[in-house]
Amino acid sequence: MEDIPDNAPNHCPGTKSEEAGKADACAGCPNQKLCSSGIGQKVDPDEALIKEKLSEIKHKIIVMSGKGGVGKSTFTAMLSHALALKEEQEYTSDNLCVMSIGFLLNSPEDAVIWRGPKKNGMIKQFLKDVDWGNLDFLVIDTPPGTSDEHLSLVKYLSSSPNTGAVIVTTPQEVALLDVRKEITFCRKVNLPIIGVIENMTTFKCPKCSVSLAYFIINVNIGFKSQCILMDSTVLLLAQVETRIFPPTTGGAQSLTEEFGIPFLGSLPLDPNVAKACDEGHNIIVESPELPVCKAVLNITEGK
Repeated sequence: MEDIPDNAPNHCPGTKSEEAGKADACAGCPNQKLCSSGIGQKVDPDEALIKEKLSEIKHKIIVMSGKGGVGKSTFTAMLSHALALKEEQEYTSDNLCVMSIGFLLNSPEDAVIWRGPKKNGMIKQFLKDVDWGNLDFLVIDTPPGTSDEHLSLVKYLSSSPNTGAVIVTTPQEVALLDVRKEITFCRKVNLPIIGVIENMTTFKCPKCSVSLAYFIINVNIGFKSQCILMDSTVLLLAQVETRIFPPTTGGAQSLTEEFGIPFLGSLPLDPNVAKACDEGHNIIVESPELPVCKAVLNITEGK
C-alpha cells in the first residue's frame, strides 16, 4: 500500500515509493523534503508484532462515516452487541470487551487534544498492548472523515487478513457527498469495503396516526348457512412513517449501485435507541422486537 498525504499533488508516487520526493510530480510539494529523506520507506518494527497479535482475531471491522452525526458510534455499539449474540444467546456482556481512550482520562470532562503522532502512538498501543485474545470480531469505531486515525489503522491492519470497512450514512445528499470521498479513500489505500449502512432512513411518530375505518362482513355458517352484513365499524390506527432526511438523489442504496459496492441495509430512527444509550442498556437484547434491532440483527446475518 502506498501512503499518499492529503495535501499531495496529483500523480504523487506515495511516501513508500522509491520515487518519493524525487519524481517530477513532487516538485513544489510541502512534503518533498521529508519524503526524499527516505523516512517513509522505513519499516515500523511494531507492524510485525501487531500482525502477530491480531492473528487470533478472525474479522476486523472498521466503522467509518464521511459526515459526523449520522449515528456511526451508536451503530458500532449495536453491531457489537448483535455480533456478540452469534455465539451466546444469553450472556452477551461476557462475549463483549471494550477499550477506549475515555478509560484512560482522569475525568469524563477531559478533552483529548492530540496531534497526529500522539494519536498514532495510542492507536498502535491499543492494537499492540491490549490483550484482545482469541476473538471472532474486532469492531473499531473511528472519527468522521479521513484523518490520521484512519491512515494509522489502515497502515497497521493492511497486512492482517479479513479486514474491511463499513460506512454509515444518512439518506440526504449532504451526507452522501462525504460518503463518496470515504469510498475513494478506501480504494486508494486498498481497504476492502464490506458495505454501506443507511441510518435514520424513516421515522414513525408514536403520537401521530391515521384513522382507517372499515365494515366487518361476518359469515355465519349455521344450519341454514346464512351470510349476515354487520353494520359495526372497526377503527384502525396506523402510525405515520416519514422521511426526516429526504433522499433527494436516491439515498445510500442508489449510491452503492453507482459505485458497485454492497448495500447492507437501512435502519429507522427510533428514540428508544437514544434512551437505551443514555441509560446504558443493551437494546439489542432487551428489545429485539423493535424494527431497528431487527434490522441490525438481519445485517449481522447477511439478510
